[in-house]
Amino acid sequence: MKKIIFTNIAKDCFKFFLLTILTIGTIIWVLQAVNYLDFVVQDGHGLLVYFNYTLLNFPKIISRLFPFALFISITYILIKYENYNELVIFWNIGINKIRFINFFIKISFLFVLLNLILASIIAPSSQYKARSFIKNSNLDFFESALKPKKFNDLVNNLTIYFEEKNEDGELKNIFLKEKTNSNSYQITYGKTGVSKLYGNKKMLTLYDGKSMINDNGKLSEFKFTDIDIDISKYSSRSTTSPKNQETSTKQMIQCIFILHKERIGETTLISSRNITNCTIRNLENIFKELYGRLIKPFYNTILIMIALLLILKSKDSYDFRIYKFKIYTFGFLFILFIESSSKLVGTNLLYNLFVFTLPIFLFFLIYIYFWTNLKIKKQ
Repeated sequence: MKKIIFTNIAKDCFKFFLLTILTIGTIIWVLQAVNYLDFVVQDGHGLLVYFNYTLLNFPKIISRLFPFALFISITYILIKYENYNELVIFWNIGINKIRFINFFIKISFLFVLLNLILASIIAPSSQYKARSFIKNSNLDFFESALKPKKFNDLVNNLTIYFEEKNEDGELKNIFLKEKTNSNSYQITYGKTGVSKLYGNKKMLTLYDGKSMINDNGKLSEFKFTDIDIDISKYSSRSTTSPKNQETSTKQMIQCIFILHKERIGETTLISSRNITNCTIRNLENIFKELYGRLIKPFYNTILIMIALLLILKSKDSYDFRIYKFKIYTFGFLFILFIESSSKLVGTNLLYNLFVFTLPIFLFFLIYIYFWTNLKIKKQ
């Protein structure tokens, strides 16, 4: 009987958690997807790139929402059971409150495991793949993103200006400025220009014009009837270099050990060059990223224990509403603490170890509070 009761409440918690996190996550994803329309409108990427990029950002959204959705779900189920007098039935059939708390602590380990997998494996991998779509994009909507009588700098080192575009997509009086290096550039003018696709290459063909080259102060020019400019060789202005959040957890851990050896002179800087962003200057950010992936998920157990504070009072108590409001406030403030706790992380390894063990300290602190509170009530 008791086993069935625990199974049912666990199922209710998981179902409502999935419903909450998927609903809120989808709403945020849609709102974020609207902001990403700049990839098509301003940066010239295709709709397929846009769709894949936005879709691959969904795991990151779910990972960030995890603590909030978990706290909301557990508190909702506990209050629901309390309002329908189901918790009273639990106590009357001999279920001890400490045993009830221990059961939820066991459940919390499943949530911790899910969050760990999501934050340390799935989200970084999806973020890396999303960045790869941008990096490998061939600017499918390049011509539609060009605006007349404006300096268009959709790609790096190339600025395009033209007066108008007719119904056939031809550009009139078009100027291109290509920066070859810090001291050299090339300006090309064409009476007309049209964008074409040759295989996987995006080409811009100019007609009846001339080109002027400035090579470290030396000027030269030539005229042409038509000339093809390979747009696909230029990279988009969208950020394509991987960020910390897109680096795998394994590489980050390896980077920390490598940088530690470099500090004590056991290896050289060359060993860290195979890992993205693995530098002494970036060490603090790496620790913070690892903290978010490997330590923050353990705070989910603390959030569940905060929600369990609701069982210490009955709905028949005169101050239950105020007590319930205090629990919600405490829970939301603790979520804010979790999100801002990354600021506590630095570059000192021993100090970081103390910060990383903070969830264990808080766990025992709250558990002792439960134990003493219930022991006093029993007496």
